[in-house]
Amino acid sequence: MSKQNLPLRAAELRLETLRVFEARGFGHVGGAMSVVETLAVLYNSVMRVRPEEPGWPERDRLVCSKGHAGPTVYAALAARGFFDKELLKTLNRPGTTLPSHCDMNKTPGVDMTTGSLGQGVSTAIGLAMGQKLRGQDARTYLIVGDGECNEGQVWEGLMLAAHRKLDNLIVFCDNNGQQLDGYIKNVLDTGDLADKFRAFGFFTQSINGHDTKAIENAIEAAHKEGAASHRPSMIVLDTKKGCGCTFAEDQEFNHHIAFTPEQMGEALAAAQKKLEEVSA
Repeated sequence: MSKQNLPLRAAELRLETLRVFEARGFGHVGGAMSVVETLAVLYNSVMRVRPEEPGWPERDRLVCSKGHAGPTVYAALAARGFFDKELLKTLNRPGTTLPSHCDMNKTPGVDMTTGSLGQGVSTAIGLAMGQKLRGQDARTYLIVGDGECNEGQVWEGLMLAAHRKLDNLIVFCDNNGQQLDGYIKNVLDTGDLADKFRAFGFFTQSINGHDTKAIENAIEAAHKEGAASHRPSMIVLDTKKGCGCTFAEDQEFNHHIAFTPEQMGEALAAAQKKLEEVSA
């Protein structure tokens, strides 16, 4: 793992993600902002990728099963040099290569098309199995949402991953307590997800999902545990939906929202201030 200033990279990514939304005027703000730190760590400290060769066969893969976090994925890819940052302004517009949900056929660096919740679990498992079959020293990283865990396909996939001993699969569960229709405890309470993941055979850790050092340490522990016990890993990220977006983070229904220029201006100013604090 590299020695980059990950809090700084995360602050830059949060600001850039807000600018992506600013250009469109609405979008999946909540779930995109809650995984900023995770994507900053993955793309700046962990994943083996080649921006100049997006299809490099030996690369690590990322599947963002909660595909509505695509704007943050795009901002992370642009920061790594997969494509020009100017393209971020075209999010979800006619003819864009950056659709609302991640699409591997349109965006350089996106490894799997996602958006239909639950399905990314199955496809990530397929990628991890493929890496094993080819004898590659590579990993697949998967991001799911806690609301997404209402889908039965998630649990079928997790059983298979444990059964196949996919120690090259590391899953992140964005545990922000909210989904499209409100708070998870009111819609369909998932209970203690960490206990469930352990029961399904995963090496499971629960951490602060907005702490880059905690994320980096958890990934390193997952790598070591996978090599020792040949189990897939789950990292439960305790997060805040809409984190760092002043007009979204305290709203119950912040999954997909519109905003005024004034609201976005305030959010950008707060994110810029945070960036300056981290840079000092």
